Amino acid sequence: MSWSGTEIGVLARAVSRAPSVHHSRPWTLEAHGDQAELVERVEVALPRHDPAGRDRMVSCGAALANLELAVRALGRRPAVALFPAGGRPDLVAKVVAAGREDATAEEVERYSAVFRRRSYRAPFSLHPVPPSILDSLGAAAGSGAQARAVRRPEDAAALAELLRRAAAVLREDRVYQRELTAWTAQFPEPLQDVAGLPWAALAHDGTRLPDSLTLAGRLRTEGLLVVLTPGDGRRDHLLAGLAMERIWLAALTEGLVGSVLAQPLHVPEVRAGLADRLGLPGHPQVILRFGYPVTATPVTLPSAVAAGPR
Repeated sequence: MSWSGTEIGVLARAVSRAPSVHHSRPWTLEAHGDQAELVERVEVALPRHDPAGRDRMVSCGAALANLELAVRALGRRPAVALFPAGGRPDLVAKVVAAGREDATAEEVERYSAVFRRRSYRAPFSLHPVPPSILDSLGAAAGSGAQARAVRRPEDAAALAELLRRAAAVLREDRVYQRELTAWTAQFPEPLQDVAGLPWAALAHDGTRLPDSLTLAGRLRTEGLLVVLTPGDGRRDHLLAGLAMERIWLAALTEGLVGSVLAQPLHVPEVRAGLADRLGLPGHPQVILRFGYPVTATPVTLPSAVAAGPR
């Protein structure tokens, strides 16, 4: 059954709400018949921030996650082919409406979350994310990628040291600073005003870096997940983006807010150090941080669950 004009609008709206590197939306949605194709916009480039296009493909993966949910919300069963054989080189994925099938309540809830998702770059409430919720978020990644929680104090200390190192490198990179300034100019208030790392993960040339102990202490209060893949090719980056968005939407249904840290992983020694010091069985692609917004208090949980790791 072919898509109607209204259904194509539903698909396009969901895809447009996916997170993307520097809000670049490096994709195009093409719908015809019973198919929807996600096409990479290779002309969207950030030469210093994303020279290999890794974050561009991660962004396309997030858009694909939203597209799948929109197809389900329309009562269709999506059959997805990644980088289909014989397709054009910029064709990332083809989604075919394979038949009628009602969406589950969980899928409807996550589809609704697509339109509430925002990057939360301020400090979180001091209420910790329960370990059980963090585990359930990791399980939402799906196949092809996995999410590893940062739980141990020594892991938070290692991450703090690496984030601080990345910020110091990026702060001194003139070309990167020009790209960052051009992006942040669109915001009504300077993003550096939210206190820099770890909350914004943006290192402007004037950013004052917190010491490693202070940063590690703050990181221990956050729910942190590292999305990783077994390989480091375009397919892996796409799958990382799928996992990232699935996890983020699942977090919203739990009353959490969050943001993604990708820029620090473009410093090679930081990315390699993260894999080594946290013992990650793969290539780290993005870091997700979650917590409760300062304006909300989560539902009271039994003390053994609510305490969480410190």
